[in-house]
Amino acid sequence: MNGQLNVVIVGAGVTGLTVTALLATSECRERLNLTIIDAQERAKHFPDDDVALRVSAIATGSAALLESIGAWSAVRDTRASPYDSMRVWDESSTAESGDALRFDAAEFAVPQLGFIVENALLQDAILKVLDQQNVELIFASPIESLRAKNNGHQVALEDGRKFDADLIIGADGARSFVRNSVGIDTDEWAYGQAAFVTHLRPENAHKNTAWQRFLSTGPLGMLPLADGRISVVWSTTEEQAQWAVSAAEDELGMALGDASDHVLGKLSVAGPRGVFPLRARHARDYVKAGVALIGDAAHAVHPLAGQGANLGLQDAATLADVIGKALQNGEHPGDRPVLRRYERSRKGANAAMLHFMTGLNRLFATDSALLKELRTTGMRLFNRSGPIREHVVGVALGAKR
Repeated sequence: MNGQLNVVIVGAGVTGLTVTALLATSECRERLNLTIIDAQERAKHFPDDDVALRVSAIATGSAALLESIGAWSAVRDTRASPYDSMRVWDESSTAESGDALRFDAAEFAVPQLGFIVENALLQDAILKVLDQQNVELIFASPIESLRAKNNGHQVALEDGRKFDADLIIGADGARSFVRNSVGIDTDEWAYGQAAFVTHLRPENAHKNTAWQRFLSTGPLGMLPLADGRISVVWSTTEEQAQWAVSAAEDELGMALGDASDHVLGKLSVAGPRGVFPLRARHARDYVKAGVALIGDAAHAVHPLAGQGANLGLQDAATLADVIGKALQNGEHPGDRPVLRRYERSRKGANAAMLHFMTGLNRLFATDSALLKELRTTGMRLFNRSGPIREHVVGVALGAKR
């Protein structure tokens, strides 16, 4: 391909910003005109503010990706909470039983298993990288329409501005305007659960450990924060999640203490609260001519393993690599056969993770005595499985795709 390639990235979340930064710092950057458009105001993070409600578990492989674009050092030096252990157990056993799953960084020869990081901090760090690059950043600008034009597309904003694009990257979340505008259908189903999130101060030290207990109503995750608190993601019934939003602090603390089997002692509410409906979603196509979907625009998985952000970052890395190689080979990155290379690389892996998370959630939510015994036996065997265990952890760390 000769000449400049106009790339419009719709969505300035972590995934959209990352793919932009990868392209803006790549060897082919001189051949790219990059524009980010987002309907929301620019994300900002202030270190003196309290830890934000929305956080993500960032695997070590994802941290390395962010380091490659020059964003990770700012995240690490500001407020990243490393965790070097993980404990997973069923409500029918205890966190210290032989049935519980245990993962420790030392076992896998890594400094840590991952980091808990505020989404706004990740966005702020990547945006500061992009401020130094030749990228047009457009915020607080909802899109009015996206239409095919010549061999590409035209994006029209509500304020009247228009942008022609040889390639549109849809990184605009679960309700993707891009996906809907180009007619890509999704397969989706409700989990019948909602995620309640807040911060708690535990009586006992979290020991830089991520804790997860599977309950019949859904999993409870407790993620360590650097200041000693924990970030809680309680996937439970929609009724219980709504109750938790408005419950008295002492009642909520007791309920979460019971749900966690008091593994960290008494829990005290120490942060804002929020609730989010849980729904699985997978785009039937990731690409069309001149369009590619990444992150939540392409797939939405259950939060029980904290893999949502990492899957999106892997999408970003793969798509940027496909675009770069196409330009080097004289191909048009917007051509569907080229974009299909990205789709073939990521769609199967994301589908496998989505269905695995869905199946795992259903397995632990059953009241069947037989299935309870089978899953307990399975967890015990997994702890001793050697290569299987190593492969699964490698995927979770982002070392394997």
